Amino acid sequence: MNATESQEFVSDDTEQSIDKMPYGSDNLKLVPVAESIRYRKRAQSAEKKAEMLNEQLTEAKSQAAKMSEQLNNTRLEQKLMRRLNAAGAVDLEAAVLIAKAKLEGDNDADLDGLIKHLRKEKQYLFAETNDAMAAKKTAGARERMQNSQTVLERAAKKAATTGNRTDLQEYLKLRRNYL
Repeated sequence: MNATESQEFVSDDTEQSIDKMPYGSDNLKLVPVAESIRYRKRAQSAEKKAEMLNEQLTEAKSQAAKMSEQLNNTRLEQKLMRRLNAAGAVDLEAAVLIAKAKLEGDNDADLDGLIKHLRKEKQYLFAETNDAMAAKKTAGARERMQNSQTVLERAAKKAATTGNRTDLQEYLKLRRNYL
């Protein structure tokens, strides 16, 4: 046995001297120094890892709370949009913003009552009749009737009979405007 081996292992003499220690620990065993250093390093790295995992957990919980709040706000906004659209709101964005401002603290408020109140208070946001639901025809160019033929029909006949590219292009422009 060389000197290093003798330092690593505890002899019987040392065990007897441990029994005489003032702390009164009968089962105390000596551990080699290299091994105790290794244990300490492992414990410190485990503590650092535990702290890091706790930080990640709290960050994930805060992100989940934020996402949940955003989801609830989006759902509320969609409900408001659907109900305001059904009520005939002309300016849907303004109506939603005003309704959200009134609902600021109370998420479980009566949406129908709020819309009725909004309709009384801000009448300009709503159409007078329920025609707001039906799609209205846009104000486009009107067809002119001459000799019981529309302008489009005349351009189509002209393009077909002449075969000229400019006539065809004029017909396609008119067709795009009307169809």
